[in-house]
Amino acid sequence: MSQQDTRQFSLLDRLIGSADQALRTLVPGVASAARPSPALQREQHEMSDAERQHAAALMRINHTGEVCAQALYQGQALTARLPDVRGAMEEAAAEEIDHLAWCEARIKELDGRTSLLNPLFYGLSLGIGAAAGKIGDKVSLGFVAATEQQVCKHLTSHISALPVQDERSKAVLLQMLEDEAKHATTALDAGGQKFPLPVKMAMTAISKVMTSATYRV
Repeated sequence: MSQQDTRQFSLLDRLIGSADQALRTLVPGVASAARPSPALQREQHEMSDAERQHAAALMRINHTGEVCAQALYQGQALTARLPDVRGAMEEAAAEEIDHLAWCEARIKELDGRTSLLNPLFYGLSLGIGAAAGKIGDKVSLGFVAATEQQVCKHLTSHISALPVQDERSKAVLLQMLEDEAKHATTALDAGGQKFPLPVKMAMTAISKVMTSATYRV
């Protein structure tokens, strides 16, 4: 193992890394996926203008969800106490980059745009993630699991809500659903605390505000 691999990064190092991650998340066209988009395996079918706009709006919601996920993981990595937990947060964030790039590419194909509210939601999510990590690693991992479970519900509903002929968007969301479910299970298996129902209900209410806003803006 190289010296670089074993280096213990300071808080300043992690802050600089987080700033770089924020720019790579929020600046359009910068995120680069390690895996090819599942959309490339499906044909592009004709849709009406209304169907295309609807599909683009749904994919915009999912793109903003991935922006929030990046911020949550970065915030948690900044304040996580155990190195292995911090590493798990950073690894999950790296995997979510694929989702971010896939959604952005699909939105572009649909002649849509990403949400203007992304910087706001990124900042809020970063703060929430840092607070969760500060409370403790079990809470931080539990928050990851609860968040991913919420994302899975959104993805399932969006898969059903997409125009029938939009197979490319559906392929992207199906792969995202598989990945997010895996992240939730991994977080719980790593010792994440299961959140009580009232907390999950509050998270659901907050997510509804986000989805309603980003569908339009």
